[in-house]
Amino acid sequence: MSDNAVVDFGHSELWLRGLLTVAWADGAYTAEEKALVKDLLGNSEIDDFEPLKPQQLADIFSPNDPKADDFLRTAVMVAIADGTYSESEDQLLQEFCQALGRSSGILSGLKATLVKREGEQCVPSAEAHHDLLDPVRTWLDQMQIHDPKIARFLCRMIPAQCPFERDVVLFGRKIVHIPPMCKLNPLYEQLVGLRFRALSYLAEQGEDVPN
Repeated sequence: MSDNAVVDFGHSELWLRGLLTVAWADGAYTAEEKALVKDLLGNSEIDDFEPLKPQQLADIFSPNDPKADDFLRTAVMVAIADGTYSESEDQLLQEFCQALGRSSGILSGLKATLVKREGEQCVPSAEAHHDLLDPVRTWLDQMQIHDPKIARFLCRMIPAQCPFERDVVLFGRKIVHIPPMCKLNPLYEQLVGLRFRALSYLAEQGEDVPN
């Protein structure tokens, strides 16, 4: 890969494929995620999307490319955007780290938030401890935006504001209380900060800023 390719980052489509691969690691494809494929990758059918294999990351990044670390940061952000960190997402991110020649130690703090699926339920395996996640927070806050396509993707993936808490009521009885996402996701502040940086980057590039 030439130096110009690294500077200009001509592989944004592969980067986006990697992020979508993380988003779909649990096998659940929502209508919004399907729309992302069409809007960002130009695919009209969901079957056109091919998950990015970890080995393909070597085609995007040179061994010492700092953007490889930013790719991993965005991949982690996508994994935790819904407030949960699953075993399938952790396995994929471990493979991404290995393919890029990066230590997967930074992911150890996220294991405190790991969930295991039992039937249709997501059950936290352990409570997230603030001190365990501090290294991850510091690492994620170092993320830089290099490409408008990635910026637009992040703005679409990360909610513009913390969703309101609500009660689910059936036949006049409260079935479950859903807290706001900012309480569910211990790394919500990092997500908000990344979205802000993506918006700022797009504004600096003279692009329309997404709602």
